[in-house]
Amino acid sequence: MNNKTNITISAKNRGILCIIFSAFCFALMNAFVRLSGDIPTVQKSFFRNLIAFFIALGAIVKSGEKISINKGSLKFFIARAAFGTCGILCNFYAVDHLNLSDASMLNKMSPFFSILFSFIILKERLTAVQGAAVAAAFTGSLFIIKPSAEIFSSPSSLIGLAGGLCAGLAYTMVRILGQRGENKSFIVLFFSAFSCLAVLPSMILSFEPMSFKQVLFLTGAGLAAAGGQFGITSAYCYAPAKEISVYDYSQLIFAMLLGFVFFGQLPDSLSIAGYGIIIASAVGMFLYNRKR
Repeated sequence: MNNKTNITISAKNRGILCIIFSAFCFALMNAFVRLSGDIPTVQKSFFRNLIAFFIALGAIVKSGEKISINKGSLKFFIARAAFGTCGILCNFYAVDHLNLSDASMLNKMSPFFSILFSFIILKERLTAVQGAAVAAAFTGSLFIIKPSAEIFSSPSSLIGLAGGLCAGLAYTMVRILGQRGENKSFIVLFFSAFSCLAVLPSMILSFEPMSFKQVLFLTGAGLAAAGGQFGITSAYCYAPAKEISVYDYSQLIFAMLLGFVFFGQLPDSLSIAGYGIIIASAVGMFLYNRKR
C-alpha cells in the first residue's frame, strides 16, 4: 500500500512541475505573439504549430518508438486537435486586442471547463463545492470581460473566454488519450499537423510578408508553444485536472511581468478583482480536493 501511495504522489508532483513549466512557456508564447505585430491570427497560428510539429517529430524520431493509434482513439485525437486549434485562434486574437494578463486569465478558465467537461464526458464526479468553484470562476471572468453594449462591436473578451472553453475541451481529450496510453509526443505531433493543415488555406489567402524580426518573434512563439504543449500534455497524462489545475494560474504572474516589461501594461481594478475571484476559486477547490 505504501508503494502505491508513493507512486501516486510522484506522478502528481511530476504533473505539478510540468504544469508550472507549461504556464511559463505559454505566457512567453503570448508575449512573442504580441511582439510579432500586425499579422493575421491564422498566420501566427500556422507558424506557432509548424515549429511545434517539427519539435514533436524530432522527439519521436529520437526516441525510436513505434507510433500507432490504439483502436477507438482516433476520434479523441481529432477532437483534441479541432478544439485545440479553435482555442489557439481565439487566444491569439485576444492577445492582440487585450492586455496580456487579461487574455491569459480568460484562457486560464480552461481548467474549470476541463473539470466541467470531465464531469460531462468522463463521468468524473463533480461535487457541490467543485460546481460552486466553477460558477465563482465564471463570475470572476465577468469582471475581466466587463460586459456592456460595446462588447458586441469589439468582442475580444468573449473570444478570449471562448478560447478558454475550447482549451478546456481539448485538455479533456488529452486526459482521455493519456488514460488510453497514447504517446505524449504523438499527441502533440497530431495536433500540430492538424492545426497547420486547418489554417493553411486561410493563411494563403490572407498571407502578409514578414520582416526578419517578426519571423524571429514567431519562431520564439513556436518554441515556447512547443515547451508549453509538451508540459501541459505530460501534466494531464500524469494527474487529473482537479488535482493539479490550480498551478496553471502561475501563468498570470508570468503574464503580468512580461506584459509590464515589454508593453508597459497594468490591469485595471476590475480585472484584478476578477483575477482574485478566479484564483481564490482555484485555490479553494484545490484545498478541498486535497482534504478529500
